[in-house]
Amino acid sequence: MKVAVLVSGAGTNLQALIDRVHGRGGVQIVAVASDKPAAPALARARAAGIDAKAFPQQRFSDRCARDRSIGDWLGELGVQLVVLAGYMQLLDESFLGAFPDRVINVHPALLPAFPGLDAVGQALAYGVKVFGVTVHFVDGGVDTGPVILQRAIELPDARDPDEVLARLHPIEHELLPGAVTLIARGAVSFDPTNRRRVVIAR
Repeated sequence: MKVAVLVSGAGTNLQALIDRVHGRGGVQIVAVASDKPAAPALARARAAGIDAKAFPQQRFSDRCARDRSIGDWLGELGVQLVVLAGYMQLLDESFLGAFPDRVINVHPALLPAFPGLDAVGQALAYGVKVFGVTVHFVDGGVDTGPVILQRAIELPDARDPDEVLARLHPIEHELLPGAVTLIARGAVSFDPTNRRRVVIAR
């Protein structure tokens, strides 16, 4: 299965994918794209011998044009799964249409709670005692797609977002590669009676 990863920042989730799934079980990361030319994640990709390109918004007339350019590149490479690993942009409907049920995202909250930006900050402000990570399919909404995997962690005394994120990162680094592996194995499907329910064949 040919995989592309979209990134915006340091790329720790990308590194987890490189370390845990790239070149294993039929999974090959063939492309890494970023909206940030200086994103350290691009250097991680190139160090692993993966083709990496930046698509800064200022090069395009609008978001749709940028997403079309990314989608065209990934299509030329025969990409079968797109993984958002810290990609901080919404994707255009035409991009999602080009990869139906083939775009996934990792989010630092137990969706449907606390979607969007600053999920951990939202959770802290709400006073929750349990935090977590969700890997989900991407649809046209903001973190509204069907859930693939989730894991919770109790942090009843949490006050600082950076401390919470430090506890969540190892979970992200396990769940995201795990989801890619399951999809590559053909172990992920939708309940025919309710497409919001993702079925995992163990």
